Amino acid sequence: MTARADRLPMAGLCALAVAGFVTILTEALPAGLLPQIGGSLGVSEAMAGQWISVYALGSLLAAIPLTAATRSWRRRPLLLGSIVGFMIANLITALTGSFAVAMAARFVGGVSAGLLWALLAGYAVRMAPPRLAGRAMAVAMAGTPVALSIGVPAGTFLGMLAGWRLTFGLLSLIALLLVGWIIAKVPDFPGEPETQRPSLTQVFAVPGVRPVLAVTLCFVLAHNLLYTYIAPLLADYRMPDRIDDVLLVFGGAALVSIGLTGVLIDRWLRALLFAAIGLFIVAAFTLAVTSGASLAIYGAVLIWGLAFGGSATVLQTASARTAGPAADVAQAMIVTAWNIAIFGGAVLGGIILETAGPSRLSWAGIALLAGAVAAASCMVTKLEPNT
Repeated sequence: MTARADRLPMAGLCALAVAGFVTILTEALPAGLLPQIGGSLGVSEAMAGQWISVYALGSLLAAIPLTAATRSWRRRPLLLGSIVGFMIANLITALTGSFAVAMAARFVGGVSAGLLWALLAGYAVRMAPPRLAGRAMAVAMAGTPVALSIGVPAGTFLGMLAGWRLTFGLLSLIALLLVGWIIAKVPDFPGEPETQRPSLTQVFAVPGVRPVLAVTLCFVLAHNLLYTYIAPLLADYRMPDRIDDVLLVFGGAALVSIGLTGVLIDRWLRALLFAAIGLFIVAAFTLAVTSGASLAIYGAVLIWGLAFGGSATVLQTASARTAGPAADVAQAMIVTAWNIAIFGGAVLGGIILETAGPSRLSWAGIALLAGAVAAASCMVTKLEPNT
C-alpha cells in the first residue's frame, strides 16, 4: 500500500484531502448559515457564531496534549478515530434541538480537528517517496482551499435551500464513507517508539521550529484580521454587495496557488514561503492605500488568494522538514498556533474595527507580515531544496 518510487499513492492522499475538506467545512460552514441556525435554536446570530469559536477552542486545547498522549499509537486507528469524531459531532449537530448540546458537539468536532491536522502532514510524507514528499503534502492539504472556495458557498446554498440540518447530516455521511475509504486505501504506520520520543520542550527547542511557529502565527493572524471582517472592509470601499464575488476571486486564486505549490514545493520551499509573505504584503498594502477602486480591490484579493492558498502546505512542510522524526508533535504546535491566530484575528480585528475603523485592518496586517518576514529569515537550512 506504500508508494512506488516513481509515483504518489493518489487514492490514499486524496482520502487525506477529503478528511481536511470535512474538517474545514465543519468549522467554517456555520458562518454562512447563522440566521437559520440562530432562528432554529432560539439564539441570536452573535451567539450562533460561537459555534465557530468553540470549534477553534477545541482544536487549540486538544492538538498538543492529544498528539503527545498518542505518539506511540498506530497511525491509521488514530486517523479513523478523528474521522469518527467528526461523524458523531456533525450527526448530533444535525439532530439536536438544544443549543448547549450543539455547542458540546462542536467542541468535540474541534478536538477531532486538532488531532487530525496534527496527523495529516506526517501521514502524507510517510506515504510518499522522499523526493515527492512536498507534492504529497500539497495533495493532502488541497481539501482546505477546496472547502473554502467551493464547499462553504455550496453548503451555504444547500443549507438555505433545504435547511442547515441537512448540510451537517451530509457532512456526517461523508465522514462515514471516508472511514471505508481510509480502511481500503490508506496504509497503517507504527507510532514513535518509546526510546525515540523527544519531549514537547525538546521539540520546541529544535532549531527552526520556533521560527516556523512564529511565521504561522503572524501570517495566519494577518489573514484572519482581513478575512473575518471582509464584509465591513468592503462596505468601507462602498462594495457591500460584492462579498460573494470577492470571495469567489479569493477562492479561485487559492486553488491556483495550491496547484502551483504542489508542483514547486519539493525544490523551492523557502522561495515559496517568502513569495507567499511578499504577495500578501502587496495585497494588504493595495487594500490599505486604495480609494475604493473596484479593479484595485479585486486585484488585491486575487494576489491575497495566491499568497494564502498554498500557505498551509508550505508551513506544514517547513514544520515537518525542520522537526524530522518529531513531525507529528511539531504539527500539533502548528495547529495550535493556527487556531490561536483564528481566535486572535476575530478578537484583535474586532478591537481595531471598533476603535479605528476598517481602514486600519490592512495596516495591522502589514505590521504582522513584517514580523513573518523577520521570523522566516531565521529559519534553518533544512528548508533548502531536496536533492
